[in-house]
Amino acid sequence: LSGCITTDRSFNTSNICDIFKTNPKWKSYAEKTKEKWGVPVSLQLSFIKQESSFERTARPPRKKVLGFIPGLRPSSAYGYSQALDGTWEEYKVSTKNFNADRKNFKDASDFIGWYVDGSYRLLKIDKGDVYNHYLAYHEGKGGFQKQSYNKKKWLLDVAKKVERQAKDYSNQITKCNFHKNSVF
Repeated sequence: LSGCITTDRSFNTSNICDIFKTNPKWKSYAEKTKEKWGVPVSLQLSFIKQESSFERTARPPRKKVLGFIPGLRPSSAYGYSQALDGTWEEYKVSTKNFNADRKNFKDASDFIGWYVDGSYRLLKIDKGDVYNHYLAYHEGKGGFQKQSYNKKKWLLDVAKKVERQAKDYSNQITKCNFHKNSVF
């Protein structure tokens, strides 16, 4: 995604302390998602980092026609969570959050919580299992059931990367000076 977005971030996306010091409301939103859906903050942020690099207007890069003419995008993924149009609409109806916006961190965090909770219920993936939840998030619940990810070594590698980032975030939060009384 880095090729299709510009950045004005002033924080280190690999450091949860820096992310929340720069964006204090995000901490509150992520904690609310944890309380509502039981989804770890570290999982939420590792998904957002992988999907959009914390860019609110991120989109997949356009395909090139004849090697240089911008063509269509490969999907409707958009925003922090890179939710697809149809899945985002399903989320809005299911949660009655009809004004939800994919460019809004609060809504993106809640979307990830909702999606992971749905995967937990349908696929019986433990909410702390970042690796398998990322595969289900990327492939969709049906794709996960069909194990479509097994034909994509690159995706298995990305899921491991997301899992490592979530572990790093979990370890970092204990060293942040604001971690007392939090739900991490």
